[in-house]
Amino acid sequence: MDVEVQKKLLSQEKYGRAQSAIRWLVLVVFVGWIFVWIMTPTNTYQQKWKHRLQAKTNSGFGKQGARLLVYTSPILLIAALGCVYIHIAKKGNGSNAESYGKKDEVSIWKRLVFVRGPLGIVSGTELAFFSMFILLLVWSLSIYLHNGFAKITHKSAAEHGVEVWQKRLASAGVKLGLVGNICLAFLFFPVVRSSSVLPLLGLTPESCIKYHIWLGHIAMTLFTAHGIIFIVYWAVTHQLSKMLEWKRTGISNVGGEVALVAGLLMWIATIPRIRRKAFELFFYTHYLYILFFIFHVGFAYACTMLPAFYLFLVDRYLRFLQSRHQVRLISARLLPCQTLQLNFSKTHGLSYSPTSIMFINIPSISKLQWHPFTITSNSNLEPKVLSVVIKGEGTWSQKLYQMLATPSAAVDHLSVSVEGPYGPASTNYLRYDTLVMVSGGSGITPFISIIRELMYLNTAFRRRTPKVILICAFKNSSYLSMLDLILPNSGTPFDISNMKLQIEVYITRKEEHILESQIHLEHIRFKPKATDAPISAILGPNSWLWLCAIISSSFIIFLILIGIITRYIIFPVDHNSNKMFSQALGSFLSVLAVCVSITMAASVTVLWNKKHNDKEAKQMQKLEGSSSTEPPELNGGDKELESQPHQSLVQATKVHFGVRPDLRKMLMEVEGRRVGVFVSGPKKMRQEVAAICSSGLAQNLHFESYSFNW
Repeated sequence: MDVEVQKKLLSQEKYGRAQSAIRWLVLVVFVGWIFVWIMTPTNTYQQKWKHRLQAKTNSGFGKQGARLLVYTSPILLIAALGCVYIHIAKKGNGSNAESYGKKDEVSIWKRLVFVRGPLGIVSGTELAFFSMFILLLVWSLSIYLHNGFAKITHKSAAEHGVEVWQKRLASAGVKLGLVGNICLAFLFFPVVRSSSVLPLLGLTPESCIKYHIWLGHIAMTLFTAHGIIFIVYWAVTHQLSKMLEWKRTGISNVGGEVALVAGLLMWIATIPRIRRKAFELFFYTHYLYILFFIFHVGFAYACTMLPAFYLFLVDRYLRFLQSRHQVRLISARLLPCQTLQLNFSKTHGLSYSPTSIMFINIPSISKLQWHPFTITSNSNLEPKVLSVVIKGEGTWSQKLYQMLATPSAAVDHLSVSVEGPYGPASTNYLRYDTLVMVSGGSGITPFISIIRELMYLNTAFRRRTPKVILICAFKNSSYLSMLDLILPNSGTPFDISNMKLQIEVYITRKEEHILESQIHLEHIRFKPKATDAPISAILGPNSWLWLCAIISSSFIIFLILIGIITRYIIFPVDHNSNKMFSQALGSFLSVLAVCVSITMAASVTVLWNKKHNDKEAKQMQKLEGSSSTEPPELNGGDKELESQPHQSLVQATKVHFGVRPDLRKMLMEVEGRRVGVFVSGPKKMRQEVAAICSSGLAQNLHFESYSFNW
């Protein structure tokens, strides 16, 4: 046993060294990339470095060669290294009990600074990085304006038939557009669902949506000012005809106007009232980013903003490939609180972290709508089943609930497509002595997944898990049925008797009795088709290494295609004719090269993994000696209400009627040196809990939020 422990420790040390080396390399590359952005507006870069880089790369890759080298390749290198880093982290931690027991210190940088305001709930780290980003924008704009105005004289203005102030106005408009491009360079990072960059910072796409919103607002403010200034300039100089100008090379004014209109439509659709009441309008207008990105400046200049967009395209195509297949839906549980649980079949190799989400599409309701839902099942306790909980609040979810709840409908099969799961690359809830989970309504769903993870750790490793205090606020007693979802519907043994679990339920409406009909669960069995497949990882068990291969190989293919296009198509025209090669056609060919390279690399990888997964599935089916399409976990029917886990759950639950939880009093009384306070629910609830944690009255409280609306 001592030898095995020693081997594990040596293995962990080896993985730790590899991760440390990757982190340092990523830090060096990222600092270098930021340094390039800092130097970009200076004369040193514009007059010296830029020309030297272009001289060395123009012959092979054209005008975009230098920008691909200094702006795009560093981030794609970081993304590839991030994939390797996450793979090593998963391989090193895996099911290692020692790794779960490690108590990481909670950084002081995660302390909250702002709780209310236009930015929402903001930590010290977020404020620091946001301030540095604003400083970068201010620096860039000031240097651009200083250097640009220095070149404007009465003589240079007179040559163009305008006054000095008018020339400076036009120059300011150009510089605002250049600074807006910095926002575009970062804009797509938060919306890459299978991002390998965000986990390096301990972030997930769900937690970063607010950064995407911040960047979008700043970018559109700058670009709107950019457009308005040029319209004013053309008006005062009597050149409004330039608004219809589309040059063969250089900046396209018409393209800029189309891009600005597309951006304004997207911006207007993000107004909270429009986004919530007309979500489809918000969703569809966001596809206008295709026009917004390169329609104005052309592909060569867009390479400064390409890296995050490139990673987004890789992610988007992989999601497209996964969504083409119908998955196997095996059962559903209908709760009286207009909530349902869908149970899907999944492959053994698919693993995911607690609080992961999955996007679902049901063509019979809407062929185009995709909605994210929290996964409540645990990939270790339920190796063949994946479950999501859906609250019937919106139009789409209400239609689904009514479809299944109506007896006359008699639904025995439902076609479903999915994307995901997506979630944190790693979690460590054992760093805390106590976990306090505050939820409102359906906000309990991410906490179900966390509790099930702790059940698994407690059962598998027999190690002490943190005390769990679950505080639930429900409108009425029908929501008590959601507590039954805490227990896995699984044949895998689990034990909660040793867990320190305390559940405080607050029914805000005054009720005295709980009716049996209010906690009764209705079960529906489906008959999957032969073509329905279990949910599986699109890139297989080693998905992060395959993603690294896709990013690397697709970029190499892209460089080869760009080299061929430049050498054999663009170069002959530019040097053997009086006309320059059309910028619009060049941009189209470059975008086509991006799409072709990503399609080739991703398609080959997905097909290879699909073939491998099919072989494994057949082998597993032979070993199990069963051809049943229904996982054995669900063949046994409903779990007994008199079972020991259910009795333990009932004993741990206390219900309060007609009152709301006194969160300040409850949180202040929690003991422990490290107390993780997780909140999921309405905005006011999140702000109230955040205010308590940031008040300084309790230094042991560490806040984390799970938000379903932004």
